[in-house]
Amino acid sequence: MSNAPLIAVVDDDEAIREALDDLLRSVGFRCRPFVSAEDFLAHANRADIACIILDVRMPGLSGLDLQERLNANGGGHPPILFMTSYADDSTRVRALGGGARDVLGKPVDGHVLIASLNSAIAAG
Repeated sequence: MSNAPLIAVVDDDEAIREALDDLLRSVGFRCRPFVSAEDFLAHANRADIACIILDVRMPGLSGLDLQERLNANGGGHPPILFMTSYADDSTRVRALGGGARDVLGKPVDGHVLIASLNSAIAAG
């Protein structure tokens, strides 16, 4: 299982992180949870991450702020899927305009999430 893609889950809600960890592991992914955008940025080795599942609204840096920072750093970053309870049009446009692969509303259907994740990883 060590060759399984590693998925970063960045969400301030512990229950969401735990549920996604269980779901991702059940379908053969590895999962690395982060409690905040700042926690993710502090992680020294992000090169092994195949995809980021990112919440929009979090204390401190928002998911959209994190996306902007990753874009500004150049050198590319893993594909991003947003999961949010706030999937309004402006959030969707900003996220997709910044290169996100998808914006999924919470609660998300597990099958939809896994399909979107597989598509994002395949597209690179």
